[in-house]
Amino acid sequence: MRQIVTRNTGTTARSWRAILAALMGVAVIATMVSAAGCARTESSKPAQSGGEPKEPKQTEEPQKPALKGQVLVDGSSTVYPITEAVAEEFQKEFPDVSVNVGISGTGGGFKKFVVGEIDINDASREIKPEEQEAAQKNGIDYVAFKIGYDGITVVTNKSNTWCKDISLEELKKIWEPTSKVKTWADVRKGWPAQPIKLFGPDTDSGTFDYFTEVVVGEAKKSRADYTASADDNTLVMGVSGEKNSLGYFGFAYYEENTDKLNAVSVNGVAPSLETIKSGAYPLSRPLFIYVNKKSLKKPEVYEFVSFYLKNAETLVKQVGYVPISADEYRSSLSTLEGLK
Repeated sequence: MRQIVTRNTGTTARSWRAILAALMGVAVIATMVSAAGCARTESSKPAQSGGEPKEPKQTEEPQKPALKGQVLVDGSSTVYPITEAVAEEFQKEFPDVSVNVGISGTGGGFKKFVVGEIDINDASREIKPEEQEAAQKNGIDYVAFKIGYDGITVVTNKSNTWCKDISLEELKKIWEPTSKVKTWADVRKGWPAQPIKLFGPDTDSGTFDYFTEVVVGEAKKSRADYTASADDNTLVMGVSGEKNSLGYFGFAYYEENTDKLNAVSVNGVAPSLETIKSGAYPLSRPLFIYVNKKSLKKPEVYEFVSFYLKNAETLVKQVGYVPISADEYRSSLSTLEGLK
């Protein structure tokens, strides 16, 4: 029995040693094959100069400054649609900045601007000498930027079939302080003897100042018996609701309401983007923003004005006015950057 056990044990040991030797041989061969495979893989890669291959650099998008604060704007109802469009686009990029845009007319806005109550005044005319003096007295230093052109548009109710064209002389006859005009027939023979219902901007409006200066011959001189408002949308509603009405306001408000209003040609020239830009339309005029230089020290105000000048060419046209040239916008932007 011991012999049997000894023989079986001896034979088994030799067998395991043989198996282990075989396995070790296989492992060695596998290692050699793997090394050779790696060598072939490495050699198949394109040669790199300057040592180990580098991971490509990840380019990061420049982050916009996290602006916060408030920008206060007031003034012209004519310029309002432009500034409102700029404010909407600006706040998409800088949602933590509040831009408040009011409508108190050019003159009403200047009253606030020259005492430092607002950062920016929208203006449909240039600042007056007395407003300049008030600003100087209160230590308000400012810069003005032209942003586009407008054509004050004379409008009638959509049902009006007779007043397609009017002269500056006839407009003066209607609007001068001593006017005796009561009906359409008083303006031109052949027009109906129906009473004219008049609508126009109030006395704080730059549109009122410009219109009276060009039409009547002296700024702020006008008949008083008309429906006045600082809000051009109110004037649109008034003219569109009165068959025998006549009114005037900025071109953009007519463009938005062509289904409700007729635009009247003046001296044979109809208001359009082309005639306003060329100056052929008799009631064409420039539009401005006036900016308090002290306010420009606030990052949110500076960034808003910069954004305004960079995007005005597109947005001025988008809301129905005429942009100035690209060179003029670039020049204004350069002026702004010099004030930083």
